[in-house]
Amino acid sequence: MGSRRRSQSYKTPLLEEDNSLQENTVQYTGDGSLCFRGHPASKNYTGKWNACSLTIVCSFCSYLGFSSITKNLVSYLTKVLHETNVVAARNVSTWHGTCNLAPLVGAFIADSYLGKYWTALIFCTIFIIGMMMLVLSAALPMIFKGPHVWADWTDTVSSHYIMFFVGLYMVAIGYGGQNPCVISFGADQFDDTDEEERTQKSSFFNWHYFTQNAASLIAGTIIVWVQDHEGWLWGFTISAVFLVLGVGAFLLGTTVYRFQKPGGSPVARVCQVIVAATRNFSKDLPCDCSLLYEIPGQGSAIEGSRKLKHTTGLEFFDKAAIVTSSDVESVALLNEWRWRICTVSQVEEIKILIRMLPIWATMVLFNTVLEQMFSTFVEQGMVMDKHVGAFEIPPASFQSVDVIAVLVLVPVYEKILVPVFRKVTGMATGITPLQRIGIGLSLSMLSMVSAALVECNRLQIAEAEGLVHRNVAVPMSILWQAPQYFLIGAGEVFSKIGLNEFFYGESPDAMRSLCLAFSLANISAGSYLSSFIISLVPVFTARGGSPGWIPDNLNEGHMDRFFWMMSGLCFLNLLAFVFCAMRYTSKKAP
Repeated sequence: MGSRRRSQSYKTPLLEEDNSLQENTVQYTGDGSLCFRGHPASKNYTGKWNACSLTIVCSFCSYLGFSSITKNLVSYLTKVLHETNVVAARNVSTWHGTCNLAPLVGAFIADSYLGKYWTALIFCTIFIIGMMMLVLSAALPMIFKGPHVWADWTDTVSSHYIMFFVGLYMVAIGYGGQNPCVISFGADQFDDTDEEERTQKSSFFNWHYFTQNAASLIAGTIIVWVQDHEGWLWGFTISAVFLVLGVGAFLLGTTVYRFQKPGGSPVARVCQVIVAATRNFSKDLPCDCSLLYEIPGQGSAIEGSRKLKHTTGLEFFDKAAIVTSSDVESVALLNEWRWRICTVSQVEEIKILIRMLPIWATMVLFNTVLEQMFSTFVEQGMVMDKHVGAFEIPPASFQSVDVIAVLVLVPVYEKILVPVFRKVTGMATGITPLQRIGIGLSLSMLSMVSAALVECNRLQIAEAEGLVHRNVAVPMSILWQAPQYFLIGAGEVFSKIGLNEFFYGESPDAMRSLCLAFSLANISAGSYLSSFIISLVPVFTARGGSPGWIPDNLNEGHMDRFFWMMSGLCFLNLLAFVFCAMRYTSKKAP
């Protein structure tokens, strides 16, 4: 009671006590967020769009700098550092692996110890230092006429080479580490307990993905052009300037941000539940779930997290919250009680993670389809007529159709489709994140169907023109590829944004950055699955003198069958997703 009176006197010192609860409800957030000074966050003066817009600016600038490197990295390695194609491909793959691992590290530090704000700043600083080193590495050939070697290194390693790769990996660690923290921190600016702000949070994920695609389009056109025509020094400098401006914008919002306290190591909490449940394996669960252990009062035993209500299913883990008289004594006497008894909220955390895993798994194939834009779609475009009037369209540049589709459809979804869905469903967000993911998976399947139909028609033209045994382009316009790229872009608007919204909304409060990083790791899993499937295709199709589905001369192959196979896999994956989504149990917060 004393702590409650102190809290009320701080929040409403000039009001009568009987009006304090009403004033507290109106002025302060209900999700436990704090202002920069550590006081309860005001609903009127902190958070919402004024705060989260600055995190979107930071994400835009960060992704612009990062994307300007990824889109032209192979060109730099081969043309400037004079690496062979094999060595360059290996270095790019290793670097991408680091980029995909860093989000898990950054998210773990944010949720466990430092919080999202400070973790994002630390990794942004690493990102900036890495970009500065890239700028300096590009300037070295201009400063020195010949290669200068550090005395402690062998003659084959120049200071230019070392500085570039150190900077490159600092960029990977910096960007990857800050990415899930900034996204999650931006979403934290909306109060989950307020219906209006919860609806605005759904819009945040839409516009965040919109700005990332806008940054990708600018990086892939303007900055890449600057790198190729004005020099890498100018290209890296422009990216570095944008990055500094983005981090500066992020710092500007410090006084208006809402902060969530880090909840300690999520790995430790998960292990505690498993250990406690295993110890109580022989005990019977009480018939009344209210008899399971939970601390009294409104607060949670997990710092920076709200209590979670008990849900049915996965009863084995409920045994971690069984309380006996001897356990009560252990709780009072031993510091290790958390390894003997866990709260219901802690048990629900591991239940949520297990339940989200099948949804995550069904999204892997979507990213496998997405990978086709950078491989089989490009190969298909290379053997089509690339001329549109006097212009020649590079096959890889058709990926911009996907980006344009996202830039067009995000506003359409936000301003047109959501109001239409809202009238039908009565939900403030229009449709649920799971429904949104399902629509995106359907569109990805249609993209594969479109690619298969285009390839069938292309092979028919090749046979009619007598070009089957000639590795040349077929007289069929590359513009026929536009629908398959557009459908993938439409699928991203639904599935990828929906997945981020789902993982943030369903994840435990103290694990949101980590769950978002896990969501981003889906991209890596899709890439690996794509490589695995494509590597198996020649093993099973190139037999008995047959060139297989995807030979060097695509006019002799049957890449249409590959696309039909992917369509079938997408259909089966959609059925699996529907099954998992219908059985999914949402978390229950008070």
